[in-house]
Amino acid sequence: DMERVVLVTGASGGVGLALCRRLLGEDGRIHLCLACRNAQKAEATRDLVLQEYPAAQVSTVEVDLGNLASVLRAAQELRCRFQRLDFVYLNAGIMPNPHVNFKALWKGLLTGKVLHMLTTAEGIMTQTDRLNGDGLQEVFTTNLFGHFILIRQLESLLCGNEKPSRLIWTSSSNARESAFSLSDYQHAKGQESYSSSKYATDLTSVVLNRKFNKQGLYSSVVCPGLVMSNMTFRILPVFMWVLLMPIMFLIRFFAKTYTLTPYNGAEAHVWLFKQKPEYLDPLVKYHSCTSGLGKNFVEPRKIDVDEETAEKFYQKLLELEEQTLEKYGDLLD
Repeated sequence: DMERVVLVTGASGGVGLALCRRLLGEDGRIHLCLACRNAQKAEATRDLVLQEYPAAQVSTVEVDLGNLASVLRAAQELRCRFQRLDFVYLNAGIMPNPHVNFKALWKGLLTGKVLHMLTTAEGIMTQTDRLNGDGLQEVFTTNLFGHFILIRQLESLLCGNEKPSRLIWTSSSNARESAFSLSDYQHAKGQESYSSSKYATDLTSVVLNRKFNKQGLYSSVVCPGLVMSNMTFRILPVFMWVLLMPIMFLIRFFAKTYTLTPYNGAEAHVWLFKQKPEYLDPLVKYHSCTSGLGKNFVEPRKIDVDEETAEKFYQKLLELEEQTLEKYGDLLD
């Protein structure tokens, strides 16, 4: 049995790193490729993983998903290195300068909506987005479009293998239709670019299944729940998190999506690694959950997407892809 090749983006920390360790625990024979923005971090992560699993096959590839030239170069390198990819975990993501709207949070407390707000961050989290070097919105590009270009460039490794290949996107329960609009799909005008990019991820996954299942490529979306990682720690000062931690563990008795640790947050990703994709529902998001007593489980929930919107959005992605490839023709084979 040939060892399976697993690519993980955003592998140097948080859920990505926990996932890498857990996957090697599930199957020590996989070839694990760590895709990281920073080459030194990638090597450091590789060393860390090999300390735990000395016999593992672990390689690295440098890719900055917010930089399309970097994505094209990485795809080319991966095509040279591998004949096929069995799993691609599209996990890298950014949430730049997150701000908490305390006024909205207080209002939530007073109206009894606070649990809903704390589990979805609805209305209490805003971000300041900016344009990247390609003239695209940074959050949209890093969280979604860079990944989209990557998998389109790796199609030859993903389609038509004797066993199905899998795309597993790290989405979020913060993915909300209200934050997304087709006319501003990069979310240049709003304050919730993260939520918009995650909703766009759900839309993309739904369409990819329609287009590629027949060619043996399957796409799933997962939500890691609320995980304490570098991304979350930037939202509030550290001392506040220390004060909040006991409260967080308490909230977990009411909100099973408070997974809190990256290990727990990777639960749904690892669960999907063990499933037969033909039996999965393409319209379901798999949520990592942790019970009040710390037991991990996975909860499937229907994705709230309109299939027509998904199709229209996909067409817009293809148009944007065409413009991108024209610009970087020299990086294509």
